[in-house]
Amino acid sequence: MATESINRRTFLKVVGAGTAAAAGLRAASRASATEATGISPHRWAMVIDQAKCTGCGYCSEACRAHNDVAPGMEWNTVVQSGELGGQPVYLPRPCMHCEHAPCVEVCPVKASVHRADGIVTMDYDRCIGCRYCEVACPYGARSFNWETFTGANPAVPKWGEPEVPRRPRGVAEKCTFCVHRIDRGLALGLKPGVDEAATPACAVVCPVGARVFGDLADPESNVSRLLADHPSYRLREDLGTGPRVYYLPAREEASA
Repeated sequence: MATESINRRTFLKVVGAGTAAAAGLRAASRASATEATGISPHRWAMVIDQAKCTGCGYCSEACRAHNDVAPGMEWNTVVQSGELGGQPVYLPRPCMHCEHAPCVEVCPVKASVHRADGIVTMDYDRCIGCRYCEVACPYGARSFNWETFTGANPAVPKWGEPEVPRRPRGVAEKCTFCVHRIDRGLALGLKPGVDEAATPACAVVCPVGARVFGDLADPESNVSRLLADHPSYRLREDLGTGPRVYYLPAREEASA
């Protein structure tokens, strides 16, 4: 009887230790799932100045044209979020390119990828259309491609020409910070955030300079200087996602 009791206790300890170890492995897996692989000297980020944004929607249209986004989808949304001094305040919302991206964590086939420079991209060939990423994203940045986009793009040519292939039916889509422009620009010796050809289309088209793109790894970059000189915030920082999109809040003196 004593032997049986000891064996039971030993068994429970082993099971408990195994359960704890499994939980630790799952936690480690979740942590590593969102960690960027590789090495990059860059930390790309966007700063959006709400004091300047007029809600014109140019950013959404340029994004639609350059990324050939289908009607009914938006990779960049602009909504009115309130008023200040009797003037509307707008909240532009691209993908946040989170440092700890829930979409990357939940993807079962590694179709959502966190690059070493901080950009979260999609491998559309891997995507199986499970939409886990769409559900996991706390910012509503994902759209699902229900149908094959075969028609004309109403934003073309007024707002630009397509620079990337259309995505196939059955995949999740999102803003990429125009990663194709960044990578191509760097290969040509251009500076993203300074040279328009290497900068996200939404930032280039903004008529009031409300969107600024640059490299946080460079303390002299435009984004680094803006964040050093002005108070800023990020959406849902309480979630621990570490967004790479920063907002300068609306200011009465700036909007007057």
